[in-house]
Amino acid sequence: MLAWFTPKRETWLFEVNPALKFMVFFALLLIALFNQNLSFAVWQAVLYSVLFYGFTGYSIKKLALLSIPLAISFLSSAGTMVLFGKGSNVLWQWGLIKISEESIQHALLLGSKSLSFGFVGFTFLLTVQPVLFFYAMMQQFGLPSKYAYSFIASFRLIPAVTEELQIRRNALKVRNIHFSRGIKGVYERLQMYTVPLFAQSIRRAQRIAVAMEAKQYQMGAARTYYYPTHFSRMDIVFTTVMAGGLVGTILLAF
Repeated sequence: MLAWFTPKRETWLFEVNPALKFMVFFALLLIALFNQNLSFAVWQAVLYSVLFYGFTGYSIKKLALLSIPLAISFLSSAGTMVLFGKGSNVLWQWGLIKISEESIQHALLLGSKSLSFGFVGFTFLLTVQPVLFFYAMMQQFGLPSKYAYSFIASFRLIPAVTEELQIRRNALKVRNIHFSRGIKGVYERLQMYTVPLFAQSIRRAQRIAVAMEAKQYQMGAARTYYYPTHFSRMDIVFTTVMAGGLVGTILLAF
């Protein structure tokens, strides 16, 4: 699963400080959230799609698969707004369904916003390493280490939980355990899988908590880091490109 998220090539976005990238993308998403201009929203989606398809470094096949939920989000949000939105210039109506010029505009606005959120979110996730992101948040933005290392430990637990699930599945096969069909079978699977996995997770979390307390993560003292992060010239390039792209979308929209 983790190999699926290995890029075909590393682009310049991978060299940007992860914490700075998060802050810039978060600011761009806030602008997209509160924007009410349709043309600006469309050009924003175009800008972020260029980042997603052109500079994430993944193959076209993987990007196409990731585009499926984006398309579903666009169609569902825009379609709902078109069919059930409000407006005075009604183009077609049948029962509760009413399509108007205003509803179409609002649908395109909402759909463009959903695409912007999807493109920016996927671009960030595909071009950042979670561990380096939390290290950067600690070093550049002062995130307390007890919170950052808690998130890092959570990410480290994902492969362990996956392995535990596979072991449980193989153990049930060896014991020749069969499940009923329908809802009863779902309930039996939940009993067989969730209880052992939940118990193992509690034990693992307890060991991590004791280890973090022994290393005095709660004290708030200055610490050294195995992965030092810093700002570089690429951060200036990234900030300049994103600011220039935002200004360009404003000029094209207005």
